Amino acid sequence: MTPTLTVIIPAHNEEHGLPATLRSITAQSVPPEQIIVVDDGSTDRTSEVAASFGVAVLRPPRNLGSKAKAQNHALPYCRTDLVLAVDADTVLAPDYIEKIKPAFDDPAVTIAAGNVQTHFARTAWERGRSTEYLFGFHWHRPIQQLANSPMVCSGCCSVFRREMLASYGGFPERTIVEDMDLTWSQQLDGRRAVYVSDAMAWAADPETLTYLRKQVWRWMAGFMQNVRLHLPALVTRKPMLAIWIIVALLEILVAPLWWATPFVLTFALHEPVATTMSWWAGADLLLTVPALLYAAKRRRLPVHRVLYNLPFVYLNKAVNLYYAWKALIVELIMVPLHLSRGLLIYEKGR
Repeated sequence: MTPTLTVIIPAHNEEHGLPATLRSITAQSVPPEQIIVVDDGSTDRTSEVAASFGVAVLRPPRNLGSKAKAQNHALPYCRTDLVLAVDADTVLAPDYIEKIKPAFDDPAVTIAAGNVQTHFARTAWERGRSTEYLFGFHWHRPIQQLANSPMVCSGCCSVFRREMLASYGGFPERTIVEDMDLTWSQQLDGRRAVYVSDAMAWAADPETLTYLRKQVWRWMAGFMQNVRLHLPALVTRKPMLAIWIIVALLEILVAPLWWATPFVLTFALHEPVATTMSWWAGADLLLTVPALLYAAKRRRLPVHRVLYNLPFVYLNKAVNLYYAWKALIVELIMVPLHLSRGLLIYEKGR
C-alpha cells in the first residue's frame, strides 16, 4: 500500500517566500494528504498567506525558538505514515514526492532526502553556495549513499516515518541542527537514511554576508555538537559514517595549511608568488572542475554559468573555515571544559 504523507512547514516571518513553497507543494504529481504551516510567532502576514492556500495553519501561543520545536508542535496533528519537513523558502520539483516515496519501500529506511540546489544566484554569496551545492550533491552525497552512510539528510526537504518520530520523541531539540542529529541517530539505531538524487528541491540561500555568517555558524556549531554527542558510538557501531566525519574534521584542521601553501612554497623555493599561486590554483581546480562539469551535464545547466560562479565559492570557503574553527574550539573544547554553553539560540540564515 502506498504510504500517506503530511507536509510540515515551519514559518517565521515568511510571507514573501511562502507562496512559492506552497505552490510547489500543491502542484505535486502525487499530492500530500495534509499540509500544515506552523506560524511560529510571525509579525508579518505569514498566517494570512498560508490560509489563502487552504492549508492547515497552527499558531503556537508564543515563538517557540527553533525549527525543531515548531515541527514538533505540528506532529500531534499528523495522521499519515510519512512526514515531509519543508522550509518555508524551499521550492520542490513537481515530482518530488513521487520520486522520494519509493525509498520507503525498504522498511529499514526511516529518512530520505532529495537533491538540494540554490534557488537564486544573484549575489556573490548565492553564487558561491550554488557551486558548493553542485559539488556536494553530485560528488559527496552519491559516494556516501553508495557507502550507505549519508552525513546529513537536509532538513529543508527530508521525509521521515511518523512512527519513528513519535517513538523518538519528535525532532531532536538537543542540538541546533535537528536534521543531522536524526540522520546520525537513526543510523546508530540500525536504520537507514538515504539520498534520492532525482528528487529535486531549490533552497533560498543567504543573500548577504550577515545572513551567511549566521547560517554557517549554526551549521558548524551543530556539526560539532553532533560530533561531541555521537562520534564515540559511531566509531564502533557505524564505522563508515564515523570515517566521513573524521575526514571532515581533518579537512577543517588542515585547511589553513592548504590555504597557506602558495606562500610557504614561495618562501621555501624562492619562486614568485604568482607562480606558486598558479600551481596551487591549478591543483585546486583539478579537484573541483570535473565534478562540476558532471553536475552541469546532469542538471542540464550551461557550463559557462557554472564556471562563472566558481570563483565565488572561495569567499564562502573562507567564511566556512572561520566558523568551522570557531565551532571546533567552542563546542569540542570549551563546552567539555565548562567554559561555554555552546550555541543554543536558533537564528535564521536569511
